Amino acid sequence: MNQTALALSPAPAGVSASPGTGSGSRPSARRERAAREFRVLPGFGLTLGYTVLYLSLIVLIPLSAVFLRSAELGPEKFWQVVTTPRVLASLRLSFGASLLATGINAVFGFSIAWALTRQRFAGWRLFDAMIDLPFALPTAVAGIALTALYAPTGWIGQLLAPLGIKVAYTPLGIVVALAFVSLPFIVRTLQPVLVDLDRELERAAESMGASTMQTFRWVVLPSIWPALLTGVALGFSRAVGEYGSVIFIAGNIPNVSEIAPLVIMTKLEQYQYSQATAIAVVMLTVSFALMLGINGLQLWAQKRRRQR
Repeated sequence: MNQTALALSPAPAGVSASPGTGSGSRPSARRERAAREFRVLPGFGLTLGYTVLYLSLIVLIPLSAVFLRSAELGPEKFWQVVTTPRVLASLRLSFGASLLATGINAVFGFSIAWALTRQRFAGWRLFDAMIDLPFALPTAVAGIALTALYAPTGWIGQLLAPLGIKVAYTPLGIVVALAFVSLPFIVRTLQPVLVDLDRELERAAESMGASTMQTFRWVVLPSIWPALLTGVALGFSRAVGEYGSVIFIAGNIPNVSEIAPLVIMTKLEQYQYSQATAIAVVMLTVSFALMLGINGLQLWAQKRRRQR
């Protein structure tokens, strides 16, 4: 009885009744707090400092220098430089060809990514490795190769010549070159999303009587839409600034097949640095506006998907 009474009696003040409460919980609380504070990388302040410093050296300072150098012209001279017929034609060609090339790659890039992730055929690993070829191939080599293929005497050009289709030394050749260099961005962005896409949703849609197009429209497309927009944005940004692979196949005829980066290089070779930076500022501003619009569309698509 005495032992039972002692076991049931309350613990004295200041003594914890169990190891998990009272003062006995303080070491475990400290360990939990230390575990929460542990980080693989340094603290937020140090990491943010490195980030700002690196971005300043690589991005912000060079871009600021471009704006400051172009400001030497003054507003009136700046407007005169960027509105000359040659510059306007080159800007229209650069942005128009880039949008067209990325639009084409949005369709065919998705088809290629779908085939590589959903199908297994002879040599698919080789085709998958070839997608990265524009990454590794020097742009000048790509330009020479495309020119040799699509020239009137080339393997493909001589087949198109009887049909009245001329690719090399025309704006069409620029679109081909830009599509070549921007294709991997769209394919590689879509492939991981297609691999992780739950096929049970597609089978469920089919079991409920949905057609192939309905399944793609309501199941597949909403899932890949943000990734597709990201790939298009990356491909477009790559195509706008392309130089090496374009100058060989373009023909570089002023007001016809001359891209804006070539006009900038021409100004630099003539020691007209302020005029070159003025054209660069226009390209930077238009590119940023288009990228901002694409990112806004991507956020809108993600928001709509969450609401559903």
